[in-house]
Amino acid sequence: MPLLCATDPLPGRPRRVLIGGTSGAGWVPRPEFGADVERFSSGPAWVTEFQYAAVRDLLLARADLFVWLDLPRSVVLRSVVRRTVIRSLRRTTLWNGNVEPPLRTFLTDRDHIVRWAWRQYQPDRMRLSAVAGGRPDLPVVRLSSRAEVARWVAGPLRRAAR
Repeated sequence: MPLLCATDPLPGRPRRVLIGGTSGAGWVPRPEFGADVERFSSGPAWVTEFQYAAVRDLLLARADLFVWLDLPRSVVLRSVVRRTVIRSLRRTTLWNGNVEPPLRTFLTDRDHIVRWAWRQYQPDRMRLSAVAGGRPDLPVVRLSSRAEVARWVAGPLRRAAR
């Protein structure tokens, strides 16, 4: 597996891209989710995330690039906390009509998104680093900071898209 950094050129123009990183959201799939993913991932070009175990193998088999957002735990948690507080205070409607629970549930709910993100950080990193075992031919771009993400988007990704 070619492991690339923020400044390495891509081996070609990616058309089917998986994005993986520590998730900041819990999720329950709709009954038609698997069929939806089967349908869109059979197309010639797409970008999607890698979090959903039910379709992970299918997406990995069809991808031609994997972007690993390997950000530090402090950055991930700061983002999750900020997003959760803002959504909770504003009562923002999310997907499927969901809203963030009251902030006090951080203390009472073991699976509160902030606590869940903390627990999942290391297992997610190990899972994402193991992607190479399933597809040794798949180029992996590992980005370890927001600055690296910006450099990669402005440099190698932009050049590959031309």
